[in-house]
Amino acid sequence: MGAQKKIAMVIIYDLIIRLFYSLICIASFRNEKARQWILGRKNFFSSIENKLSPTKPVIWFHCASLGEFEQGRPVIEELRKAHPEHQIVLTFFSPSGYLVRKNYEQADLICYLPLDTRKNAVRFIETIKPEKVFFVKYEFWYHYITELKDRNIPTYIISAIFRENQAFFKPWGGWYRKILDAFTMLFVQDQESKNLLERYNINKVIVSGDTRFDRVCQIAKQSKELPSIAKFTASFPVVIIGSSWDPDEELLIHYINEDTKETRYIIAPHEVNNGNLSSLCQKLKVPFKLYSEITESEDLAQYRVLIIDGYGMLSSVYRYGHIAYIGGGFGVGIHNTLEAATYGMPVIFGPNYTRFKEACDMVALNGAFCINDFNSLKNVFDQFLSDPEELRKAGEKAKNYVNTNRGATLKILSEIYSL
Repeated sequence: MGAQKKIAMVIIYDLIIRLFYSLICIASFRNEKARQWILGRKNFFSSIENKLSPTKPVIWFHCASLGEFEQGRPVIEELRKAHPEHQIVLTFFSPSGYLVRKNYEQADLICYLPLDTRKNAVRFIETIKPEKVFFVKYEFWYHYITELKDRNIPTYIISAIFRENQAFFKPWGGWYRKILDAFTMLFVQDQESKNLLERYNINKVIVSGDTRFDRVCQIAKQSKELPSIAKFTASFPVVIIGSSWDPDEELLIHYINEDTKETRYIIAPHEVNNGNLSSLCQKLKVPFKLYSEITESEDLAQYRVLIIDGYGMLSSVYRYGHIAYIGGGFGVGIHNTLEAATYGMPVIFGPNYTRFKEACDMVALNGAFCINDFNSLKNVFDQFLSDPEELRKAGEKAKNYVNTNRGATLKILSEIYSL
């Protein structure tokens, strides 16, 4: 790429970054998430000064949001165990990651990533002085990554996945591919990603798998016992509905209201607010209970549905289920299917799942099932609730898939040590 074209692309990139910032500022007047994004970066550099020891080396992890953090977490914690003398810096792009994990005990400094300008990149890197840097899955910030390369700081991306429709592989994508060239190594989830990158002469690539498999197994081992949930589900077939949205709930509540079997349902909506909970409760025609309103002496056998009206419980709730329905498949995309699959139950979701490799893999293995409407949902639920052997086989396939794909964390770290 010629020098003039490169300069032009950087100018265009910087204009887009500034336009994005302006739009966030405008949105912040009405949107709480945008407001948190702005407030979290206010007086940023003065807020992080003197937060790190100048005598201890630093490893920096950057995650877009909460999902990417969960992917990076196994690597963070293995490095922390192997190198307790190092300091961990954890940055987030989104408030939904930062606000949930701002008190994560395994990191020494947790903050937002400043906007990707060259000035910010230089100042941030000079402030934290990282020895190694890890970006998780999809983060490709030009100024940060090129500045790290110019300073010869080893920089990796982990659990990445690449597809033909991404900007890197468009006819005009040569400048974007230069960002990929700046990484010391790209650790990708599958061979297809590696083959695609190599077609474009990007060869610093290792197929390591997806660290989420390690994370969900870790979560399952650490899951909490929930006595009220155990009491509610005792001796009944149980369907766990995780991270549901309105389109999911329309179909599910229709089925629940018609179900004459002894099934118990636990609903953990994606959005837990008074309006959403009130709407959900109004639609249910069977006895239900909010989790927060359970009393110690209450007879829970009278209820058919338990609604989780809080956050942070779902991964532990899954241990009590026999079938999992994962929300989001009638919207932008399904939520985490692996958290449920690791407990050995079939996973069901809506049609928008094809961007998620693990969902596609489990569908092919008959450990996961796609539904498109009420009839298809009814068919798959009726089958599993009336045939325990089919239910067991499908759940076993889902669990085996998770167990077979463990090990990405140790592979990544062993490769980095060898490098």
